[in-house]
Amino acid sequence: MTRTLCAATLFLAAGAGAQDQAARTPQEMHGVHRDPKAYIAMLEDPARDAYQKPEQVVAALSLKPGEVIADIGAGSGYFALRLAGAAGETGRVFAVDVSPDMILHLNRRLRDAGIANVRTILAAADDPLLPDASVDVFFICDTWHHIDERPHYLTLLKRMLRPGGKIAIVDFHKRPLPFGPPLEMKIAREEVIKEMDRAGLRLATEHTFLPHQYFLVFRVK
Repeated sequence: MTRTLCAATLFLAAGAGAQDQAARTPQEMHGVHRDPKAYIAMLEDPARDAYQKPEQVVAALSLKPGEVIADIGAGSGYFALRLAGAAGETGRVFAVDVSPDMILHLNRRLRDAGIANVRTILAAADDPLLPDASVDVFFICDTWHHIDERPHYLTLLKRMLRPGGKIAIVDFHKRPLPFGPPLEMKIAREEVIKEMDRAGLRLATEHTFLPHQYFLVFRVK
């Protein structure tokens, strides 16, 4: 995932651009991402729930009490706060992002809501900066297609997984859609499965209830 800090901030940060409420050109996306307040408002738009189905997504992860979840590209906390509720008092969520603006916003949000089981991580563009064997579930929503050095990143994720852990990928199908990034930025479902296979990860579960995105869950072979 080697890239300039600017590019990392624009895309991986705040849930990685693809969470836009309408399909946009790269130029339009850049304009929104440069304005943290506008981007946060877009990510938290209630209209997003209709296609993202956040409660159903979190339920499908089948989280267990005490598990540790890492939300990669946590952004404004759209999923991180929901994951915190599912993890419960004995669980923990690492909200990982490369944007200081998003981390600052999320820290304030967590403080104001009195949520104690989420820890924000200001990460590097090519490294989540989490300890080895510390995560039960990696959750990566609308972010995977913005990671450049994905084989390297997967090596790190595998090292950070606990035995029996899993990696959940939610991203937009590579076809014209009313939401998400330009077609050329998307990664097809089949390509993600091939990348994971090459990294020693097998497709364990696939959920098909999202209208515009694939939802794949992988485990170490």
